[in-house]
Amino acid sequence: MAARDETVTTPRPWLLASAVALASELLFLFRVTVPDKPVFDEVHYLPAARALRDLTGPANIEHPLLAKELIALGLRVCGDTPLGWRIMSTVAGSATVAGVFALTWLLTGRTRAALIGALLSVLGFTVYVQARIAMLDTFLLAFLLWGIVLLTAAMRDGSAVRWTAGAALLGLATACKWVAAPYVAAAAVTFVLMKRERPGRWPGLRPTRALALLGGVSVVMYFLTFLPAFYYANEPMTVARLLPFQWDMYLRQTQKLPHHTYQSNWWTWPLLIRPIWYLYEPVDGAQRGIILLGNPAVMWGGLAAVAACFAGWVRCGAARLLAPAVLWTFAVGIFAVIPKSLGFYYYYYPASVFLSVALAVALDHWRDRLGWWDEAYLLLAFALTLYFLPVLTAAPLAHAAAFHRWTWFASWV
Repeated sequence: MAARDETVTTPRPWLLASAVALASELLFLFRVTVPDKPVFDEVHYLPAARALRDLTGPANIEHPLLAKELIALGLRVCGDTPLGWRIMSTVAGSATVAGVFALTWLLTGRTRAALIGALLSVLGFTVYVQARIAMLDTFLLAFLLWGIVLLTAAMRDGSAVRWTAGAALLGLATACKWVAAPYVAAAAVTFVLMKRERPGRWPGLRPTRALALLGGVSVVMYFLTFLPAFYYANEPMTVARLLPFQWDMYLRQTQKLPHHTYQSNWWTWPLLIRPIWYLYEPVDGAQRGIILLGNPAVMWGGLAAVAACFAGWVRCGAARLLAPAVLWTFAVGIFAVIPKSLGFYYYYYPASVFLSVALAVALDHWRDRLGWWDEAYLLLAFALTLYFLPVLTAAPLAHAAAFHRWTWFASWV
């Protein structure tokens, strides 16, 4: 039995989404300056951001520039301090939580479901940790998620403005990391298939025009982010060098890399087999740790939600059930085919957040059948958040062996 038919909505969902973003920002900013030293891949991206801030020359050239430009903006605004390093990541994390709210609201039309989705994205751990570290993936997902939101919104009224803005955001996501590029192709395929099945979707957007906007705008926005490189003091970018530079990036991203302690295969990520300790050492006068690990209740429960959404779609054909399940499957599946010699759990970041959407949609769809169990599930996720909080926030730990309290399995060490 599906959830009740009535829709509990708000007349101004975007105002509520803004409030969700603001609350998230305040949460992510709390003690964001701890530790006061670079953490994990900040050792790579902070020097690259400083080079962009000062326009000294190319650095960390295996990735596009936008995410590092945004980190550099934080350095400009707040100084070369821990707050400056991470301030823009907190903004991207807050935008991600609001994006989960918006996407869930578009799929369900219900404020309650949207709030649950946003809450689960915060309780899922991965957004919280990534919003407090200067890494590229944080910005990638913020742009990607809002690109998906705007393209989905354009489905209803055929707004060329929303469609173009969504395409631009997908281009900006790709300008953070190339892993966003397949989503542009996926959006094109989705448009063609849905337009063929139901011509009423995206009214007023003819296929030729829509695909031209999607491809053209995303590509233009991607290349515009390279403008600062034209002003480097050393080895400045040129128009003739721009396309060959993309090939250089590809060669660097596909090179064979040495073994890494925290490397893992893509199929292990949904099972939480090999998380990553971003930090575990004495720092700021105490033993501290930060682990990138999804909340087991959200990550494993989310897998059940994805399966339920697929099954529900087979039975009733509801697109709102299919969409989050396909998003998660696609986000994981692309890593099965892209030519990367090493994988890491943080690559699962977008998929882990799509699980929040799948959970919220599933809980909403089967709400009558679940009764009070959805509230009990949220309480479990919150309880696990409190349990893991010391190693999500770099809180002072009792001693060097304190990590045993949170490492449920040997592979979590």
